[in-house]
Amino acid sequence: MLDIRFIREHADVIQEVAQQKRIAISIPDLLVCDEKKRELLQMVEGLRSQRNSLSQQISVLVREGKQGEIAGIREQVKGVNEQLTVVEADLALVEAEFGQMMQLVPNVVAPDTPIGESDADNVEVKRVGDIPEFDYEFLDHVTLGEKHGMIDIPRGVKVAGTRNYFLKGDGLLLHRAVQQMTLDYLVERGFTPMDVPLIVRAEALDGTGFFPLGEDTTFKMYDEGKWLVGTSEVPLVSYYRDEIVDLEEPIRMAGVSTCFRSEVGSAGKDVRGLYRVHQFAKVEQVLFCENNPEVSERLLEEMTQHAEAILQMLELPYRLVAVCTGDMSQKTYKQYDIETWMPSRDSYGETHSSSNLHDFQARRSNIRYRDKEGKLQYCHTLNNTAVASPRILIPLLENHQQPDGSIYIPKALRPYMGNREAIIRIVEL
Repeated sequence: MLDIRFIREHADVIQEVAQQKRIAISIPDLLVCDEKKRELLQMVEGLRSQRNSLSQQISVLVREGKQGEIAGIREQVKGVNEQLTVVEADLALVEAEFGQMMQLVPNVVAPDTPIGESDADNVEVKRVGDIPEFDYEFLDHVTLGEKHGMIDIPRGVKVAGTRNYFLKGDGLLLHRAVQQMTLDYLVERGFTPMDVPLIVRAEALDGTGFFPLGEDTTFKMYDEGKWLVGTSEVPLVSYYRDEIVDLEEPIRMAGVSTCFRSEVGSAGKDVRGLYRVHQFAKVEQVLFCENNPEVSERLLEEMTQHAEAILQMLELPYRLVAVCTGDMSQKTYKQYDIETWMPSRDSYGETHSSSNLHDFQARRSNIRYRDKEGKLQYCHTLNNTAVASPRILIPLLENHQQPDGSIYIPKALRPYMGNREAIIRIVEL
C-alpha cells in the first residue's frame, strides 16, 4: 500500500504503472473518492464538535439552575445527532469504497526496471555456466524419474488430479537434499530458520499484497475463512504484523514450507512433468530492513547472490534477468528472476525470484521500527526463492544425466545423498 499523500503527488506516474502492470484502477477516481472522504470527515468532526459544545452548554445551565433554557438546546442536540447519523453513514460507505480502491493501487517501480508487457520483455543481465551438449539422445526429467523409480505422475493424477505427483526413493531424497543444503547455507549466513503455518487468515494475504488480486490462484479452506499459502513469504512477513520491530540489524529469515497454488489461468501450459504443479516445497529468504532505498537495494543484490551461489553449488547453468513492468506483481518495486537451463524445454526456465517491495507490505501489515531519532517508520521488506522443489529437479536431473543412464550428483549435494557420486539404480516400469 502506498501513502495517500504520495499518491496525490504522483498520480500520473502511479496510473501509468497500473496500466503497465495491467491493474484495473483509476487513480483519478481514487482521488475523487479521497476528496469526498476528507470532506465528509470534516463534516463529521464539525458536527461532533458542535454537539460537544451544546452538551457543555447544557451542563453549565444545569449547574446554574436555568432549566427553562435546556429544552431548546436539547432540541438542537437532537437535530445535530440526526445530521451526524446521516453523514457518518455516508462516510462509512465512502471509506469502504476508498479502502477497496487503495487495495488495488500498485507499488511504483524502480527507475531501472525495464518497460514491457510480459516475461518475453525481461532483460538478460548475465549468463553463468555452460549449456550441456549431448552426443546421445537425452531424456527429460519425467522419463529419467520413471526409469530411476523417482517420480510417478500417473498415480499422482489418479490420487489427486492433474498437476500432482509422487516423489519416491531417490526422488524424495534429492527433493529433501536440495532443501537442506540450501537451509544450511542460509543459516551459516545469519538467517533464522523458520517452520511456518501453511494455513493463514485472509488478513495475512491482504497484508502481504497477495489479495485481492491473487485470490483466484489461492486454495481456500472450505467454510473456514482461511487459505493455503503459496509461499512462506506470507506467514513470515505476517509474523510481525502490527508490531514495532528492532532493526538495528536487518532481520533475515529462512522459511521452509510446503506451498500450494491453484494455477488458475495456466490450463494447457506446462502440462507435462514437474514445472507447474499444485503442491511444492520452498526455502524462502525474507528480509526486513530500515526504510532506506540504498540499504534495501544492497540487500536485494545480496539475497540474489545467495540464490546464485546455490545454483552454482548445484553446478547448473543459469541466467539472471531484470523483470519488466508487465511481468511484475502489484506489490513489487524491483525484481530479478533467475532462470535455469532445462534441456527438455530447450530454454531457460524460471526457478528463482528476488523482489524488493520497499514499504508496500509493511504499510499494509502495519510493521514499523524506530529510526535513530526515535520516529516510527515503515520497514522495507524483501523476499527471494532460495530453492523451490520439485521444479529444481527438472534441471538437476536433465543437465546431470550421463550416457550410461546414471545421474551425476553435484559435489555439494553428496553429503545429503549418502556421499554417492551418482544415482545409478535403473528401474524399468
